[in-house]
Amino acid sequence: MLILLFKNGYAQEKKFKIHTVAFYNLENLFDTINDPIKFDEYSPIMELKTDKAVVYKQKIRNMARVISDIGVDVSKNAPSIIGVSEVENKSVLEDLINDPLLVDKDYGIVHYNSTDARGIDVALLYQKKAFTPLHTSTHELKIYDADTQKRVYTREQLLVSGKLEDETIHIIVNHWPSRRGGEAKSRPKRVAAAKLTKTLVDSLQAINPYAKVFIMGDLNDNPNNASVKDVLKAKRSKKVGLKGIYNPYENFFKNGIGTTAYRDAWSLFDQIMVTKPLLEKNYSTFQFYKAGIYNKNYIITKSGAYKGYPMRSFGYNGFTNGFSDHFPVYVYLIKAVIED
Repeated sequence: MLILLFKNGYAQEKKFKIHTVAFYNLENLFDTINDPIKFDEYSPIMELKTDKAVVYKQKIRNMARVISDIGVDVSKNAPSIIGVSEVENKSVLEDLINDPLLVDKDYGIVHYNSTDARGIDVALLYQKKAFTPLHTSTHELKIYDADTQKRVYTREQLLVSGKLEDETIHIIVNHWPSRRGGEAKSRPKRVAAAKLTKTLVDSLQAINPYAKVFIMGDLNDNPNNASVKDVLKAKRSKKVGLKGIYNPYENFFKNGIGTTAYRDAWSLFDQIMVTKPLLEKNYSTFQFYKAGIYNKNYIITKSGAYKGYPMRSFGYNGFTNGFSDHFPVYVYLIKAVIED
């Protein structure tokens, strides 16, 4: 896709290719089939007494609607690449990408079944015309309960390396451990998750210090928490070292903007970070342009106690016909078009 930008007030028109890279927590995208090896019977859709199939179809449609809209204002296209979390299996992703709102995008899927106790996974969707996966892998996070010392089974981290058009990029998709039991008590689990992510980034940079890496996901931590600031050492400024990480969402958070809300407080758990080689001013290759939070009016709760919050799919009274309890996040990548 081409966009037109004006530089430094001059009337000279510059053309750029643009791609949207996004992440979205799909809030319990489970199917209606009981899996005997998972605790999926406790998912909101399985707890419904009637109309499970109808609700499932509408949930798929609602997720497809949002995904089809992310980035369209600028790129005129749905995301070229989108990481997702809280999906039960590959089957629900196949239903999602075959929804009429997305089927023409011809999305591919990278998915591995996780060891998460609830059976929720992360995955990557990509438009085949834009991105070609070359190597995929899943990375287990081994953490233990502080009280019982028993293994806590949580989401693996997904690493996908491939070609965005003709350029190699790497995407790490995360869904770090929740704050169940309190932020302080659960903090070591997310610090451990951040250490795993940092190990993956380090391994890519050991092979190529100029690796273009995206770290994305629902981190269950804010940009100023220890996992992000002290372990990943992500910076709010683009002035990072060669192997540094830039987090554009720290500025959003400092301005009071979030992606999920609880008890009248906003959190910005959903983030996309990038490494230094995506921050160059030479646009002969794809570079970071800007970041955003997709919080259009139609996915916001209009009234009641949760007015202004993301319009979630499931509440105390069952299916709400909403979307997710998280807003999606996205970044734009641009590359100058050299004309003859």
